[in-house]
Amino acid sequence: MNNGLKIAIGADHAGFEYKQQIADSLDLKELKDFGTYSSASVDYPDFAHPVASAVENGEFDFGILICGSANGVAITANKHQGIRAAICWNEELATLARSHNNANILCIPARFISIDEAKKIVQAFLSTEFEGGRHANRVNKIAC
Repeated sequence: MNNGLKIAIGADHAGFEYKQQIADSLDLKELKDFGTYSSASVDYPDFAHPVASAVENGEFDFGILICGSANGVAITANKHQGIRAAICWNEELATLARSHNNANILCIPARFISIDEAKKIVQAFLSTEFEGGRHANRVNKIAC
């Protein structure tokens, strides 16, 4: 399905297992894993910043970040000027994040959803186009 996309992915220890399973399920042009590489305790900004930078500088089309609640990685990623990171816990939110907000990083709360739901959310996010129009006017007002 989304094999022409270049995706950056990262997670902290709470999202490590989901990251591995999501990465294995994707058929993409390129997927770069920014870590973590085990379930040992780590600090989520150490993975959120590199993913956000890679999307912000255009090296990757989208990012996927996973932590326990998704709040930490979303807050961190959204510090980057060109990033619109969205926490999504169901497919409808993922679709709206892309179609209405032109989100470019998907943040998944691993401790609150199943891996099957997480995979569906990823597919919904990556397969949805930004609608533009009235939504573009709003998105253009986000940057400081």
